[in-house]
Amino acid sequence: MLKGWQIVNLMKLSAEGLSHRRIAEITGVSRNTARKYLLNPQVQKIKRKPRESKLDPYKSILKRSVTLDGISNCRALLRKIRALGYKGGYSILRVFVQDFRPSRQPISINKWMQQVSNNILSKSEIISKIGKLKEIDKLLLYLRDGALYERKKAMAILFHHAGIRNSNIYHFLGLAKGTCLKYISQFNTSGAEALFKRRKKVKKIENEVLREKVFTVLHQPPKSFGFIRTSWTIIDLKSVLDTNDCPISRGIISAIIKSAGYSWKKAKIVLTSPDPNYRQKLEHIKSILSNLQRDEAFFSIDEYGPFAVIKRGGLSLVPPNQQKTVPQWQKSKGRLIITAALDLSTNNVTHFYSENKNTDEMIKLMDVLLSKYNNYKKIYLSWDAASWHVSYKLFKHIEENNVKVPVAGGCVVEPAPLPSSAQFLNVIESVFSGMARAIIHNSDYQSVKEAKAAIDRYFEERNNHFKENPKRAGCKIWGKERTLSQFSETNNCKDPRYR
Repeated sequence: MLKGWQIVNLMKLSAEGLSHRRIAEITGVSRNTARKYLLNPQVQKIKRKPRESKLDPYKSILKRSVTLDGISNCRALLRKIRALGYKGGYSILRVFVQDFRPSRQPISINKWMQQVSNNILSKSEIISKIGKLKEIDKLLLYLRDGALYERKKAMAILFHHAGIRNSNIYHFLGLAKGTCLKYISQFNTSGAEALFKRRKKVKKIENEVLREKVFTVLHQPPKSFGFIRTSWTIIDLKSVLDTNDCPISRGIISAIIKSAGYSWKKAKIVLTSPDPNYRQKLEHIKSILSNLQRDEAFFSIDEYGPFAVIKRGGLSLVPPNQQKTVPQWQKSKGRLIITAALDLSTNNVTHFYSENKNTDEMIKLMDVLLSKYNNYKKIYLSWDAASWHVSYKLFKHIEENNVKVPVAGGCVVEPAPLPSSAQFLNVIESVFSGMARAIIHNSDYQSVKEAKAAIDRYFEERNNHFKENPKRAGCKIWGKERTLSQFSETNNCKDPRYR
């Protein structure tokens, strides 16, 4: 049930032409309540049967103590009636006593504060009371249109500059003493902009520390933490994170994984490595990268494809009244396999096109790198556990090259394989995902030659960019790649949407 002055306020705002929704926002009442009173201001108050109160037997004693004995302190009154058997609380006593207890400040000040709170006074009337005040227009704007906590901030400043005691201010506004004083100090030192600045809350799913901890655990085999099963469950993940001083809810874990583009269904295949030597291989690669010399290079190697050269779907800009369609059944114009190596120290890509994925293509790539980096002392080749990456023929070719180096000179080759089923750690997968998004996704190449030209141009522009700007690549620099082109055990380089 609204009070009389609240109904007057509603009618005043309605006369200004404001909508019911806007009036409800300003006054802090619900839209339905505002509409009810605006359509029928003479709403009858429902009479309720008064309830008995624990304070009823002591009300006469309280009135006599305040009016005759001059006891106005509520705590003293509470002690007095508690000695007589009162079992109630302090709040109802204080509410009862304040109606006939002597006011601590003049009635005119109370009335003025109430008028400011109800937005009844004009700007000139407020200025006549508080004098000139910087940024008063902003204060009055928040007083009229702000949320409840913003209105309280504005009132605290106005009351303070009107010369009202701070104790009266925070009692009237229902604020803690420290909060009220903080508002006043903040306005006096930094102005209204700092006082009303809204802090942007950082969501837990955007917290990089939590994200790294989740994926550091998720990428490892469950048996590393004592779980005898092939894949993680969310309860297992939460228990491991809790024991590692990272308390996090199951909902946040799900949101972090989903925001990375994966689902639990895919996590069984993509995100977990069953390699028993997962940690040892990972530490070996990290050791190499942390001690990489100027005359050494580390390559992340993989293949993209085979993929058919056909018309592909995706978002595109089309004119009005036109619907873009992609045939369900298409005749392929050809197929492509891209074999490539990413130099992690320069972020440059070396690539060529292959007919098949086999050991011969890996030997060919190794020879291309040896020719291109012939002035280097050593190169490291890192790839996943595909059969043609770990074949006897390939390792024999590496051994033959290393035997000739002391005699004929050249570059030593050292393999640094990734753990099995850990393609999410292969940094070149991020480059492939970015290339697919920019070049292959939503494409309609008319021939294999045209597709190759687009791919070659993409890698050429990317390489030239990082030659001119020698710094780490990634989303903020190149714009299309899923993760930073750097090795990290929390990486999710293989984007399931474009690979």
